[in-house]
Amino acid sequence: MNLNNLKKKFTELFKQTDMEAFFSPGRINLIGEHTDYNGGNVFPCAITLGTYGLAAKREDKTLNFYSENFAELGIISIDLDNLEYNVADRWTNYPKGMIKFLKESGYDINQGLDILYYGNIPNGAGLSSSASIELLTGFIVQTLFGLDIDRLELIKTGQRVENEFIGVNSGIMDQFAVGKGKKDTAILLDCNTLEYELIPVVLENHSIVIMNTKKRRELADSKYNERRSECDQALTELQKFLTVSSLGALDEQTFADHQSILSNETILKRARHAVTENQRTLKAAVALKAGNLKEFGQLMNQSHISLRDDYEVTGPELDAIVQAAWDQPGILGARMTGAGFGGCAIAIVENDKIDDFIDQVGKQYLDQIGYPGEFYIAQISDGPKLLEEESV
Repeated sequence: MNLNNLKKKFTELFKQTDMEAFFSPGRINLIGEHTDYNGGNVFPCAITLGTYGLAAKREDKTLNFYSENFAELGIISIDLDNLEYNVADRWTNYPKGMIKFLKESGYDINQGLDILYYGNIPNGAGLSSSASIELLTGFIVQTLFGLDIDRLELIKTGQRVENEFIGVNSGIMDQFAVGKGKKDTAILLDCNTLEYELIPVVLENHSIVIMNTKKRRELADSKYNERRSECDQALTELQKFLTVSSLGALDEQTFADHQSILSNETILKRARHAVTENQRTLKAAVALKAGNLKEFGQLMNQSHISLRDDYEVTGPELDAIVQAAWDQPGILGARMTGAGFGGCAIAIVENDKIDDFIDQVGKQYLDQIGYPGEFYIAQISDGPKLLEEESV
């Protein structure tokens, strides 16, 4: 689908011909999973899959939202003066929440909008379609109303939408990766301080292959909040003996010296993942800076094993597709990415072996799980931007 087709659709739906076109990326996390809300480090990047938006201001106070991905729902109309969460409004609660919180922060959003959304992120794949929509909406509002909004404020507003409006107790990584994305660069983000460093990702003769298990990952319905609660319990128990603000503040030796005080094996395993995964993330940044792709790939593999055995968020589909990837020649490393419980994994694969890799992993996955996966080759992208005439 190209931009001209989307513009025609916009005019057909909203009877407006004057509009602006925008893009907001999705994200993958290269390493550092379930560390963000534990005060550790994450290492995400924005990707060239994402969400497109066409938008124009209205003369009244009606917000008209339409998604090509949910065309059967038609246009969902919201009153700008009544932006409360409503389950019947489905996906539009994400853009609605952004506009609500920006208004409450004092920004003068005094007219309605017509917005058409089109995402080429597979639904439920765990590539942060919700953060992509949130940052896209915030950037649209900022641009069309000429608002002076700091990018970090937009990022934090997106997280508030997840936490306070949608009810998912997520960290800030997804919105940060989308909002601060930069081409061919990953973001080493300290989730405790929000200090970050842009690390060039030079893959030489390799590319990132995203492997979609096609098992939908419904984050709000998953065990995400349970895992977070288990980590909070571990931290509370450790704080009786240690002056520490988060699991991410612990190094591996300190944790090993004190793990016996944890009340049960489950709590110990969850905390061990949070601590060791944070250290892997720091090691991964060092490896990439040094151009040591082999070391980076090994850290990816170790990350998946920890997520499988200690954090228990992978499941048969992700384990099958990652194991199939590990079995192939030309692979540096593979791991699940995102919250888990389905969704996607990533692999770093030699370019001249990608076709065979996709073919063989696809066959192995189909044989084991009984339905096919999907594969995409991703580049690392910039954050939200205005679009000129270009293909979608």
